[in-house]
Amino acid sequence: MVKKLKAPIVFILLFSALNGFSYSLTNSGHSQSAGNKKTDSLRKIAAAGLNGHTQSVDTATINLINKLAAEFIEIKPDSTLYYGYKGIALSKKANYKAGIADGLVQSGHANYFKGRFAQAKAELNEAVSIYAGINDKKGLSNAYMVTGQMYNMQADYKQALYYLNLARSIYEQQNNKHDLAVCFKNIGMVYFGRGRHSAALDYYYKALFIEIEQRNQSATADIHNNIGDVLQNMRVYPKALEYYNKALEIAQHTHDLLEIGTATENIGEVLLAEKQYDKAISYLSKALHIAMKQDDKDGISYISADLGLCYANKGQYDLALGYFNTALETAGKYNIVYDKTYALVGFATLFNLQKDYKKAYDYASSGHQLAEQINNIWFRANAVFELNKALAGLGKFEEAHKLSMEYIALQDSLNNDENIQKITSYSLEYEFANKQRKLIDQQKEKDELYAQRLKQERTNLIFLSTVLAGMVIIAVIYYKGKRKQQKINNILKEKNEEVIQQKANLDEQAIKLNELNHLKDRLIAVLAHDLRAPLSTLRGLFTLLEDDTLTYEQFLDLIPQALKKLEYTSDFLDTLLFWINSQMENFDSTDKAFLIKDVVANETTNYCEQAALKGIRLIDNVSEDIVVAADPNSIRIVVRNLITNAIKFSREHDSITISAKYLDDDHIVISIKDTGIGMPKQQLDKLFKSKVDSGHGTNNESGTGMGLLFCKDLIEKCHGKIWVESQPGHGTEFFFTLQLGNFNVEPIMVS
Repeated sequence: MVKKLKAPIVFILLFSALNGFSYSLTNSGHSQSAGNKKTDSLRKIAAAGLNGHTQSVDTATINLINKLAAEFIEIKPDSTLYYGYKGIALSKKANYKAGIADGLVQSGHANYFKGRFAQAKAELNEAVSIYAGINDKKGLSNAYMVTGQMYNMQADYKQALYYLNLARSIYEQQNNKHDLAVCFKNIGMVYFGRGRHSAALDYYYKALFIEIEQRNQSATADIHNNIGDVLQNMRVYPKALEYYNKALEIAQHTHDLLEIGTATENIGEVLLAEKQYDKAISYLSKALHIAMKQDDKDGISYISADLGLCYANKGQYDLALGYFNTALETAGKYNIVYDKTYALVGFATLFNLQKDYKKAYDYASSGHQLAEQINNIWFRANAVFELNKALAGLGKFEEAHKLSMEYIALQDSLNNDENIQKITSYSLEYEFANKQRKLIDQQKEKDELYAQRLKQERTNLIFLSTVLAGMVIIAVIYYKGKRKQQKINNILKEKNEEVIQQKANLDEQAIKLNELNHLKDRLIAVLAHDLRAPLSTLRGLFTLLEDDTLTYEQFLDLIPQALKKLEYTSDFLDTLLFWINSQMENFDSTDKAFLIKDVVANETTNYCEQAALKGIRLIDNVSEDIVVAADPNSIRIVVRNLITNAIKFSREHDSITISAKYLDDDHIVISIKDTGIGMPKQQLDKLFKSKVDSGHGTNNESGTGMGLLFCKDLIEKCHGKIWVESQPGHGTEFFFTLQLGNFNVEPIMVS
């Protein structure tokens, strides 16, 4: 079954008024009626410049005319051309260079949308030249954006990425988050068109997180559709439907007809892929009605091909043929290469179902040639699939078998584990970001409610104080009035206590929210940067081990490196999981009395060989009779981290000494001292405060930069303190304190 590429996500997105043009409504979320009202208003304001008063027209009127051209791109591209050329003519009379460039961008946008690529390129190139000459960075970035979209529509991905990255660079320099999100989305669309789903997901989620932060609901609907397309290409249909339905929900809430049509079409395609043809026809018919209403040629072509596939699979071949003819004719007339490829492969599907394998082969071959031309893996896979069926039907089984193997390889490239893992990771991060935003909004609402209630209480207090003053005067005469006054005072006291309690509850919730946010930042920092790198290296090493060209000696040489990476990753996971568990509210530190010598001796024994390999002496000077009260597993992890850190930054003939001494009647201090390379003061000041960039050791050993943060957390949970002293070239000494325990020592199980 053919599946939609959405070239990328259907070119109805290109109706989006220059995707970030300085005065367009990109991702505005306005309804069609709202857009028409604004267009009518602009037309009235610009009337003076369009009704014969061109000799005295000013730059403000020209800007309004160009703005009017941008508004019409979503409704009537021919009107965009009319107003764009009018703006150019008036700007030339006024020698207004920015107005000329703005009009050229508008006319270039409309012309490439109508398939006039040569004229569009000339107009956009002229606009770029003018913007560069007057140093208009905003105009230049928007011209780059539209040029990149044009090349993407032509499947010239290299040029598309070149211009979109030029636009991206300017948006980042100007910290223009709104247009940067649009640019990220368009870059993702280019990678999606090339079948590079992993890269597409990176940019789609970058755009989504910015739009969530900016609370741009209409734009989030658009990006939900984009992400759904990737999932649909990977055949993860339930998850794709989840994103499409979310996009439809947001679009209906914002009355965005463009996104309603896109989401409706997408849902219909998933139902088509799941062979629910009647339901698919219902959704696709609604989407086709919207596309016709907007005169969306690309949408009309692509949805017609979808409906053709539905009716072909239902056995209604005449209806299917009519829809495929509409799709192919429309795509050919407007030079939409993606839709033409889709329609050709759709014809091949129809004729394969009718067992007319000769026609099926001809159409599939044409579709395959176009898919190769635009270098799209998804289209190539579907064209190969139909070629395979046609050749099998013609009895050419050997050729069919070769194509079958090619189809499997193409499908594997679309559905690799990296894409699945990335979807899972981004989904978790997206849900977390949404929850965090909701918590912030809820907290803001609570703060506003608290302020209102406090204001009301103050008003009540003033009012009740007035009443009380009157009642005091009356109480001199009326005893009963005095009793009422006492009752009111009691009520006031209860109300004040209630307000104070509510404020305390709000403060407690704010503290918990900050702690949750801090924990999230630290977890994401570790998981995203520190755990992925060693796992990727291990995967590369094991891939080499599968290579038949490796000699036995080369194989043996790789084993120590693989074991070293496994040991590092295992040790890091062990430490990380224990630390994560320690951050939970229900974590039980299991403090007990034990001999500190047992823990130190165990760790020095474990790392004695590693130290010896570097020519380092590891010395245990801890007394055997010192009893401490703490969690032994926490202390084990701290001692391990400090020993491995000392080994990492020590050289041959250096020494590492672990010792303990009494600090006072209730505490001891433990020291791990090395004679290694030491560290400067500026690096010392960063330790224990945040994640640091861990430098390479004396033998180029790597590190996560999080170990000392773990140590600090664990020591503080054991009611101790940790600090460090160091000088470059003279070694480093770490200290931490523990409480002394009684002499009822319990056996410890160090995990």
